[in-house]
Amino acid sequence: MDKRERERPRVVLGVSGGIAAYKACELLRRLTESGHDVRVVPTASALHFVGEATWSALSGHPADTEVWESVHEVPHVRIGQAADLVVVAPATADMLAKAAHGLADDLLTNTLLTARCPVIFAPAMHTEMWENPATQENVATLRRRGAIVVEPAVGRLTGVDTGKGRFPDPVEIFALCRRVLARGAEGAAVADLAGRHVVVSAGGTREPLDPVRYLGNRSSGKQGYALAATAAARGARVTLVAGNTELPDPVGVDVVPVGTARQLREAVLKAAADADAVVMAAAVADFRPAVYTTAKIKKVEGREPEPIVLVRNPDILAELSADRARPGQVVVGFAAETDDVLANGRAKLARKGCDLLVVNEVGEHKAFGSAENEAVILAADGTETPVPYGPKEALADTVWDLVGPRLAENHR
Repeated sequence: MDKRERERPRVVLGVSGGIAAYKACELLRRLTESGHDVRVVPTASALHFVGEATWSALSGHPADTEVWESVHEVPHVRIGQAADLVVVAPATADMLAKAAHGLADDLLTNTLLTARCPVIFAPAMHTEMWENPATQENVATLRRRGAIVVEPAVGRLTGVDTGKGRFPDPVEIFALCRRVLARGAEGAAVADLAGRHVVVSAGGTREPLDPVRYLGNRSSGKQGYALAATAAARGARVTLVAGNTELPDPVGVDVVPVGTARQLREAVLKAAADADAVVMAAAVADFRPAVYTTAKIKKVEGREPEPIVLVRNPDILAELSADRARPGQVVVGFAAETDDVLANGRAKLARKGCDLLVVNEVGEHKAFGSAENEAVILAADGTETPVPYGPKEALADTVWDLVGPRLAENHR
């Protein structure tokens, strides 16, 4: 093996026996074409869906299933030891149970036991199997141990069934794999949020005025979605309360769509009941029309329109901060300012009572709709953390870097 090959990230793609096994071919193709050295380890049942020849041709390596193959290379030990990442996609209920209980009856389960790298499970199964208490306990066990178990998607399943349990989009799983590998290469703790439940709000609320008009804002939701995606990549169970965005759902994240500020409040408070941390990145309307007109407001020639009377919306961030749903819960707010940014941010931090406040300047071509952001994160203890201009994922990671130690301190 030459130096260039040794420097390629080594990924083990485990494939268990579900109908979604064919979708793992797309994940494999993306991993290999982006320069990763991928070894496919299918279970015997997975080969009923996609044959060994396909896995070998796409990966460039033999696809072994048994510990008795190539015994002189001790594959049941070496494959896991050498990996930079193991991703099991799809992960059936049976595979999750075996992994949670440490069973090792084939090459893939042996590989999982010997791996010392990050492990990702992408479940796919029928809704009833996913929701079964045994499966949920197995998932919770794996997450407590530091594995990243993404939430399955909601949609069409085998046959006519529809529900939660659909295999996540391979493109999104690939993005998650790259994010986990990048954190590992940076020497960062990869699954430092494993076993945690975090709630993130994103996007902008819309307050209806009549059937065709509303009061809204420019928020695209990109920063909140970056926070959700990076938390999932760090092992958290993530609930994303999303207001009026056109972004695809991040892989492995439970998304709750909302429209208005009051709907967002209801969804966030419900999700926060068992959350370790809540990050309010949504642009929530401060006001709403006092009256909703059931018919479209017409323009009348020669007459000025009636003034629109506004009333205050609930202050969700202040409510979360004042009445924590559980001891040690960390609450993070966002402050979008147009002038006196830091002064206004410090005043808002004191007023809202949250643990951290991400303060950034907004306006035309600033923050809203952009893939980049810069901010200063103010803490209740008086510390300030500047985040230079860069991808919104970098700001998101800095937020979680600050949340993590506070969670550890609060739960001692």
